[in-house]
Order: sequence, then structure tokens, then C-alpha cells
Amino acid sequence: MGLSQERRFVNYHRVLSRARWRGREASRLLLGLLVKRFVPTGPIVLGIDDTIERRRGKRIQAKGIYRDPVRSSHSHFVKASGLRWVSLMLLAPVPWAARTWALPFLTCLAPSERYAQKQRKQHKPVLDWARQMIFQAQRWLPHRTLVVVGDSAFSALAWLHALVRRRITVVTRLRLDAALYAPAPFRSPGTNGRPRKKGKRLATLRHLLDHKTTSWQRLLVPGWYGEGDRVIEVCTRTAVWYHTGLPPVPIRWVLIRDPAQRFDPQALLCTDLTQSPLTIVSWFVRRWQVEVTFQEVRRTLGVETQRQWAQQAIARVTPCLLGLFSLVTLLADRLVHEGTLPLPQDAWYRKVQPTFADALAAVRQHYWTHTGFRVSRDKNQMEKLPSALRECLMYALCRAA
Repeated sequence: MGLSQERRFVNYHRVLSRARWRGREASRLLLGLLVKRFVPTGPIVLGIDDTIERRRGKRIQAKGIYRDPVRSSHSHFVKASGLRWVSLMLLAPVPWAARTWALPFLTCLAPSERYAQKQRKQHKPVLDWARQMIFQAQRWLPHRTLVVVGDSAFSALAWLHALVRRRITVVTRLRLDAALYAPAPFRSPGTNGRPRKKGKRLATLRHLLDHKTTSWQRLLVPGWYGEGDRVIEVCTRTAVWYHTGLPPVPIRWVLIRDPAQRFDPQALLCTDLTQSPLTIVSWFVRRWQVEVTFQEVRRTLGVETQRQWAQQAIARVTPCLLGLFSLVTLLADRLVHEGTLPLPQDAWYRKVQPTFADALAAVRQHYWTHTGFRVSRDKNQMEKLPSALRECLMYALCRAA
């Protein structure tokens, strides 16, 4: 920011509310660093989802009343007043964590419909924001294959059709009663009338689920929602998903059921018809890390605790905090290569792989040591604080901050 020599403390607060800087350019640089380190080759899997930042107050103009996804359940509905954010994250394997992490790099505020009416502007739904964000990521990575993974909120025909036209693969949920059709029959040259969009209506996935002649294939899915390997049964085919007035989308659907009956049957769709069922399921399982990231930034990085009132500061601080998650991961990765990422070990609990809290504590300890706890290299100098006590205090403060 160029404020390292700034003497007026108030200008540090104005970085968010008044300073002129481009958050989109920062997102582009952050994405480039993440891709270069964690996904140098192969397809880039992106996770997209929206979250509610609970905020109240008359000055928070873009807020709305939404369903609280954290406190609500299938039988209990809870409303929350806050801001809706749409975040695009890189779903990449972190080698030293031995799992996939969701690393945010682009986050946008989706104002409520009430706010748009007050401003006399057309309301832009979450799907429109998500489409623009994905297209922006494709412009930043023009020579890489993009795979977007989302939940059932992104299972919309018009939205899928827009991404398919840009050659972006989408993996999301599919309703068991979705209207599926065979591909349109061959159209002879010189035939009059509009070309057909679909063929014969196919049986619904719910019907195939209960049909005795349905053939099932067993798959071993690694890393099933953080529980290790899981054996599931799948049935897959290709079809055309169509609804009146909307564009048809060719898909490969995957019907999933658990032999142990520990979860209800579900269905997935993929707009790339050449992908195998195991690849589609493995891509979708990574989506759960998006929810883990949202929880981590609330618990460790202070999302929902900020108190900015200026509209520009509100639009900047939450994307910065989400981007800080990815930045801490990159800094911790640098420490791993230097061999200085300690893990807390206790007699009653032995941790094998580091979590984000460990990465954050290690980054804090590294930079606090070089800035606030410097000591003289001269052995003849007397230390007011013994080195053992200093290390213990540093260890405790980095995890309690």
C-alpha cells in the first residue's frame, strides 16, 4: 500500500474506506500464486458458494433478510439479517496438509433486492454474480481447463447453458424428478420447421432408483467428506435436461446410493459427457471444503466481527479476510519448504497433519519473531527474558491471538 512510513495513524483505517486500489487486480495476483504453487498442471477445480455475514444497523444498506444456513435445518427455518457474499475458491490439494483446501481468491457482495429497489437499480441474482465471477477467472486463465463445483442452488438450466457455451465444466446436484430426455433425433436436410431440442422422455431418476433392473456399479471414493475412503454404488448415463422455455443442456448424470444406507440417495450432473463417475463424484466431494473455509474464517480470521460503516469499507473488508485465508496458506507453504512448521503435540493428543489454525499460528510466530522479539546475536549481551520463556510465550500467544 505504500504506507510503511505513514505517521498519521488514521490513514491506516482509510485504506479500506477511502484509498484507491483495485481489489480485482489483487484477486488476479492471488489466483496466479495459488495456481502456480498448488495446481501447476491439469484441470483447475473451482468451488463457488454464497454465505451470509450477519450484520445489523441502519448504515448497513446492502443487507437483507435471508435463510441462515448455519442455524437452519430441514425441519427448522431461521432467518438472519446480514450481507450475502458470493465466493469463488480454488479447490486444490495442499501436500503438507494431506487434504484438499478451498482457497478463496475472488469474493463479491450480492446486495439484497430491497437495496436495489431503494437505489432504483435492477436486482442482480446470485447466479448472475457467480456467472460473471467464473467468466472473470476464465479470462485470467485462458489456457487452462476450468471445472466449477456448486451445490443445488447452482443447478439452473440457463446458468449451466451459459457456462457450457464457454467450455466450462460444471458439476452440481440434480433433482431426482428432473425431466430428462433422449438426444434430439437426426434431422434430414431440407426438413421444414424448427429443429427439435430433445428426443423421447426418459424415466426419472427416482423411478430408476426403485427399479429392480437398474444395474449398479461399486466405486471406492477417496476422501469422502473427511471420513476417508467410502464405498458407494452408482448408476450413470447421458441425457438432455430440458424445461419449457429454457435451453436444453446435455449432461451426464450419476445416481448415488450407499450400500450401508447411511445417507439418502442423491444425484449429480456433469456437463462434460466424457468424464467417468469416479471423477465426477471426486470433484463434487471437494465442495465440502468450501463450508470448512467459511467456518475457519469466522472462527480464526474475524469475519462477522468487523464494525465498518462506510459502504466501500464494507465491500472490501470481507473479501480481504477471505483472501487472507489463501495468503496464510501460501506463507505456511513457504515455511514448510524451509522446514519450520511446528505442530502442537500433547501427551493425550498427537496431531499428524496440520490444520489451518496451525498454519496461522506458525505464520504469526515466524513474523512476530522477526519484528517484535529480536534479540542481539552477541552472546555477551544479557537477556532480560530467557530464551525458553520467550519461546513459550510466543507459542501461547500465537495460538490465543
